[in-house]
Amino acid sequence: MVSLSKTIFKAYDIRGIVGKTLDAGVAERIGRAFGQAVRAKGETKVVIGRDGRLSGPELAAALARGLQSAGVDVIDLGVVATPMLYFATHVLDAQSGVMVTGSHNPPDYNGFKMVLSHAAIHGAEIEALYDAILAAERAAPAVAAAGAYATHDIGPAYLARISSDIKLARPLRLAIDCGNGVAGAYAGALFRALGCEVTELFCDVDGRFPNHHPDPSRPENLRDLQRCLARGDAEIGLAFDGDGDRLGVVTKDGAIIYPDRQLMLFAAEVLSRHPGAQILYDVKCTRQLAPWIAAHGGVPLMCRTGHSLVKAALRESGAPLGGEMSGHLFFKDRWYGFDDGMYAGARLLEILSRAQDPSAQLNALPQSANTPELQLELGEGESAPLIERLRREASFPGSVGIVDIDGLRVEYADGFGLARASNTTPVIVMRFEGDTQAALARIQEQFRCAILAAKPDAELPF
Repeated sequence: MVSLSKTIFKAYDIRGIVGKTLDAGVAERIGRAFGQAVRAKGETKVVIGRDGRLSGPELAAALARGLQSAGVDVIDLGVVATPMLYFATHVLDAQSGVMVTGSHNPPDYNGFKMVLSHAAIHGAEIEALYDAILAAERAAPAVAAAGAYATHDIGPAYLARISSDIKLARPLRLAIDCGNGVAGAYAGALFRALGCEVTELFCDVDGRFPNHHPDPSRPENLRDLQRCLARGDAEIGLAFDGDGDRLGVVTKDGAIIYPDRQLMLFAAEVLSRHPGAQILYDVKCTRQLAPWIAAHGGVPLMCRTGHSLVKAALRESGAPLGGEMSGHLFFKDRWYGFDDGMYAGARLLEILSRAQDPSAQLNALPQSANTPELQLELGEGESAPLIERLRREASFPGSVGIVDIDGLRVEYADGFGLARASNTTPVIVMRFEGDTQAALARIQEQFRCAILAAKPDAELPF
């Protein structure tokens, strides 16, 4: 039996390696603690679901036992994408839910994304579950009447809801790559229901991910989709991560349209109905985004990275739209405010269906010389201290400002550089942008010098 480790309680979710830091025993204890939190909110029902990972059935069953032992009724959705679980908390008689998912992590990982009374819990609320588990095990066992267990197929209602909302101006020829993640069980049916001709890549759900890693934020994971578009007659390509809450986009000519540029297209469309509204975006996004939002009548608001944090900011601000560079896109306009890769893909197709050449429309969006997300791998516990040292000691000649809401984003007249500590893994996440390749190289060199001065043995990814 795996002992409970605080290290699996991350900033946005709970995540561990199956057999090392996570097993059925840990899952049951988490279920019991979450069930108690649900009861404290005056609720008595929780929906659960799982992605396609091989460890999912055992962990989901243990989670259900824990929830039931806290006196909570369980509605089990079975194998679903994470946004389908979020959707269920809005349309079923349960406002709280737990998704058993390892997201885009390697096959031996799994974990839990949690919604408590329609709010994605994060930070201190997740730490509180750890504390509650320890407190419960020190106290006399509380006896509660066991909750009931039932199953429910949410797929038809989810597909019907999107199909009724999205109207394409014309049918599109589409290629999708699900990377053997759980979106493969639903995405093809969804886009065909919208009238698209769909070519499917790796849509059979396989928790071993035998073809490529299900993470569309990494360019190497989009190569199969690029080759498919080059060889076939599909007009556009969409890719999804392991649990279906993130979107990647590739044009006919193989260009990757990163989510911050996708957000430009979405912002223009949403602001046409919500003039003056705030549009949220995280610190990794292009500096082209703020002036674009302002030019289309909106108010740009930069926020910290993290899907739970953006969802919380969306609720607090009343913004109709938000997005992250990683591919999490949040529509409160016509949707529920949670991140949903399949719904975002459908909204994108709705816009592109009005264009004669969808790829040309995407490629015309403002663009700078930039990098994808880069990762400096470090030892456990090294990331945050390194960022703090950079804040104290590093100098960036020629910079015009520093944003420190999440790591260190250094602004220049002709670009930016970002370094921030990941909240989920021991890495520093970096991204760079410049008006020209020369500006990009100059900014990267400044960061190279600053990081190596603070940590001479750092193996930089650029």
